Amino acid sequence: MRIGELSRRTGVAVPTIKYYVREGLLPAGRLTSPNQADYDDSHIRRLRLIRGLMDVGGLSVSVVREVLAAVDAPEEPVHKVLGAAQEAITPPTAGEPAGLDEARRAVAGLIRRRGWRVDPGHVSAEALAVALATFRGIGHGAFEEVLDDYAAACERIAAADLAYVGRHVDVDSLVESVVVGTVLGDAVLSAMRRLAHVDGSARQYEG
Repeated sequence: MRIGELSRRTGVAVPTIKYYVREGLLPAGRLTSPNQADYDDSHIRRLRLIRGLMDVGGLSVSVVREVLAAVDAPEEPVHKVLGAAQEAITPPTAGEPAGLDEARRAVAGLIRRRGWRVDPGHVSAEALAVALATFRGIGHGAFEEVLDDYAAACERIAAADLAYVGRHVDVDSLVESVVVGTVLGDAVLSAMRRLAHVDGSARQYEG
């Protein structure tokens, strides 16, 4: 198909498609003349992936480029690809709140209690420590009492995520599903958690 049809089928404007090609997010089409190129269904799929990562996942162009680099490296072990995707989408912590070292110890203790095969220095462990230190700083240190409940729920979610990933038998689809599930799954989880809050609040406090 020509770029105009690719635009119509994906809803992505032609200048935006060209921008994605220049930025290395979208492979160039197959040249049929000096000024024309053909595109195929793989470009449709990649464009929808890019828009999903940006529109639903809220990722920037530079972060999407990193995530797609993981998608395009199927020779890497899936565990390594997942780690690369997580590092790309986890925002850097802004500053160090008071009590961060104590919060880091709390996170390390949680990891030990749960028997998780995770380095306490993992980027997500640091993000959790910053959140806990912030909770403490605003007088809500008691939130840590529910950490194990959160951990148990997240273990079930992780099991469901990986079961979904495992249903993809070809490597390319498996790698893509890991990355997409990491990014878009966060959006699903956040929205579903809020829905559950609304329901729980209605049941407990309404009337």
